[in-house]
Amino acid sequence: MEISETPIDTDRLRESLEDPRAGGFVVFEGWVRNENDGHEVRRLEYEVYEPLAIKEGERIIAEAEAKWPLIGVRIVHRGGLLELGDCAVWVGVAAKHRDEAFMACRYLIDELKVRLPIWKKEHYVGSDSGWVNCERCASHGLDRTG
Repeated sequence: MEISETPIDTDRLRESLEDPRAGGFVVFEGWVRNENDGHEVRRLEYEVYEPLAIKEGERIIAEAEAKWPLIGVRIVHRGGLLELGDCAVWVGVAAKHRDEAFMACRYLIDELKVRLPIWKKEHYVGSDSGWVNCERCASHGLDRTG
């Protein structure tokens, strides 16, 4: 688990997960988009409590590795000011089979959005900025019982 104040090098991350044992590789890239809830977004800003974010991120990775036989996992989340189109979060999973890779990647991004101490501020075109609460992330398709 990494926090980065600089652009995410997606090629380097992908290469770091290449392994001849892997038959499946799944990646999720979260990008800064230009609209949210009817507001035209100019840029985003992430505030991160890095020590806890890394600790909790490593805990989430360990949970995924306990659930599925994974070969490799890499996660990077940006902090600071991001522009439209920037990669804000990158989650990559290599596994022997595609099913494990897909399930683990989905689990990782969903848990990160709910559990990491990362706050997002949207800067809007022609209006005030606002901190965003991702309630959809907290309730989206997660079975939090096991």
